[in-house]
Amino acid sequence: PARLREFAAGRSAARAAIELLGPKFKAPRVEADRSPSWPEAVTGSISHCDGACLALLGWRRDWAGIGLDLEPATPLEAALWPEILGQAEQSAVMALPKAERGLAALQIFMAKEAVYKAQYPISGQLFGFDGLNIVLQKGGFVARFTAGVSPFVAGQMMTGRFVMAQGLIAAHCLITRQ
Repeated sequence: PARLREFAAGRSAARAAIELLGPKFKAPRVEADRSPSWPEAVTGSISHCDGACLALLGWRRDWAGIGLDLEPATPLEAALWPEILGQAEQSAVMALPKAERGLAALQIFMAKEAVYKAQYPISGQLFGFDGLNIVLQKGGFVARFTAGVSPFVAGQMMTGRFVMAQGLIAAHCLITRQ
């Protein structure tokens, strides 16, 4: 029930954002894979967690993909790191002061989620956490594809940013239209 409430709240945020674009735009439908089907001129991303939801939209003429993830600013449990973080990412996290490691691991997870959501409408392909390598930077990240996910090639990089407020972290990745 809690997950269904979060999902509904996320869709509500998407409807509110769409309404700001004008009356001719309809709320996104839900595709079979549970991704939003945005109006033709719009692209975007929805994210939700316990107690909060966000929708980030843009004009498709400007953005090929938009990815967003939202999480409570709570350190990621170390037991999950091997499933989510690659070896280089784990090494980078372990090089940090102990008090910063869990939050850095969470940010890597979030960066992967944001990039995945941004690329999915373009590639239509699913891939695991090992499909991206994340390097955290001050206020943001660089993501590198570790394997090709057409039309993205191995080694291709994308960037994203983090925003922290009120005990939450949002990560976003924007892919410009070329």
